[in-house]
Amino acid sequence: MSNTEVAPQEILCETDGTCAGVELLVPRQVPLGGPRAMDVRRTLPQRQRSLIGAWCFLDHYGPDQIGESGGMKVPRHPHTGLQTVSWLFTGEIEHRDSAGFHAAVRPGEVNLMTAGRGISHSEYSTPDTTVLHGAQLWVALPDTVRHMPPTFEHYRPEPVSGNGWTLRVFLGALAGSVSPVATHTPLLGAELLLDAGAELTLDTDTSFEHGLLLDSGTLTLDGHAVPTDHLAYLPTGHGSLTLAAGSDGARVLLIGGEPLGEQIVMWWNFVGRSHEEIVAYRARWQAEIGAEPGPVTGVPDSGEDTALLFGSFPPGQPAALPAPALPNARIRPRG
Repeated sequence: MSNTEVAPQEILCETDGTCAGVELLVPRQVPLGGPRAMDVRRTLPQRQRSLIGAWCFLDHYGPDQIGESGGMKVPRHPHTGLQTVSWLFTGEIEHRDSAGFHAAVRPGEVNLMTAGRGISHSEYSTPDTTVLHGAQLWVALPDTVRHMPPTFEHYRPEPVSGNGWTLRVFLGALAGSVSPVATHTPLLGAELLLDAGAELTLDTDTSFEHGLLLDSGTLTLDGHAVPTDHLAYLPTGHGSLTLAAGSDGARVLLIGGEPLGEQIVMWWNFVGRSHEEIVAYRARWQAEIGAEPGPVTGVPDSGEDTALLFGSFPPGQPAALPAPALPNARIRPRG
């Protein structure tokens, strides 16, 4: 999925004007893969907030009737310097990548693809899917490992349940549940289901920033209402989060992590550290798919044989997605 800016954030405040340190990130509608493709609601990045921990991107979509939207049809495209995280509520998506991994993701499962020095992959909703609903997220890799070889993990977390709530931890640890999926900075990713009127207080790591996306229902976070499809942000220092559902219950995605502490340069599907790196990654991708043949210089040296930085695909797959034109101005670091 590709990166564009989203609408400015709002801040949750009391009626007397005092604020509680909870920022509300407003979603923006973005067509996925072109103007006639399915729409997604993007809450990260924003101009005023680029990262939550190492999380650098969040697209939320559906529930979409496939017969009307056409479903997810994202041809082969490249990534560098990040991990992609796919989490579904309804439907099924087929993943294929140039590192040789081919897997489906279904509700309650996570697909995590580590791009490292470079990978390409495709994502398509399966023919049997009638309703598609879920989220796609990215994690920026720290500088020490961003040139690692690409890889992939699939995991189905066991649910943890309490009085009126169910929790699935797909990254990190929460409420006694620990995910085995490898991350390279301290991270948290979880889905929470709250019954009507249920309340849950979670003990959280004070060194983490947190983001809470309300997918459906009604919810308050530490006493403040969170609108559907919005991402509520809390800075470090919170040792607990109290969630209370309304009369229709709530479904929530919770992300978090220690602040990355690095500036990144992110454009289209690439995460790097400079404008020049992004230019080189784009040129390398265009050359590898035959869109803009020519000499390519400036790609960071990973110390590996990367004759095809973004790998190859088996024959018979749809044509690769060419990169858009670069902006006229330098791409600025963020974070």
